[in-house]
Amino acid sequence: MTLVRRLAAAAALVGAGLVFLGWLTSTPANPALYPAADERAVTIYVVGRAYHSGLLLPRAALLEAARHGAFPAVTAVATRFAAYSWIEVGWGEERFYRQVPSIDRLDWRLALSALLRPGNAAVLHVVGVGDDPRAAFPDDDLGALTLSAEGFLGLITELERSFGRDAQGQPLALGAGVYGPSLFFRATGTFNLFNVCNHWTARLVGAAGVPTAPLLAILPAGLALYLEQRAGMRRLPAIALRDRVEPTNR
Repeated sequence: MTLVRRLAAAAALVGAGLVFLGWLTSTPANPALYPAADERAVTIYVVGRAYHSGLLLPRAALLEAARHGAFPAVTAVATRFAAYSWIEVGWGEERFYRQVPSIDRLDWRLALSALLRPGNAAVLHVVGVGDDPRAAFPDDDLGALTLSAEGFLGLITELERSFGRDAQGQPLALGAGVYGPSLFFRATGTFNLFNVCNHWTARLVGAAGVPTAPLLAILPAGLALYLEQRAGMRRLPAIALRDRVEPTNR
């Protein structure tokens, strides 16, 4: 066997081992919460791009669910983006998130610092989105998950915990976001290789009872594949170039 074949075989073996370990360390669905089984179900979208994932949440459902608990940060943000039907929320390392808005502006020094340096501060990026999520994100991977009302409440509880607070206990805004009608907010938690944005996304849907796999969630593609195979996530078809319109939030 040539060296190239040996390396290819070793790479395949390592890949298979990682996939097996990912499935072995996965968290099963909570049958009391997921899948949804009544008319109060709420559909959300998982947004995936090159190295990042986030969530698209219906703003009206956020406000409605917030009535059932103490969610001042979620309520304040949903009210602040009152002109939009959907809210995209993502979590990430502050310097990288604010200075690298797209893959074509990738800065490897910032990326390695975010992944390897301990104690990196985190932010939440909140974007107002119109009525059609697919039209707003024509080039991104969108997957739909239908949550029970109780599961959606669990997701909101985890989202509430993600917001940092000012002296009055309100979400702490840090300035304009990187695209569209958006803002950065101070977030709780620290970013590193073992706690990236995709892990945050997985934690939130996991709080809704959805099965997750932390190891596979390191990358958006792994998270999406697992959610598709184990949680029945429905991928939205891409929009043909001829049918696209100028998105309102990009």
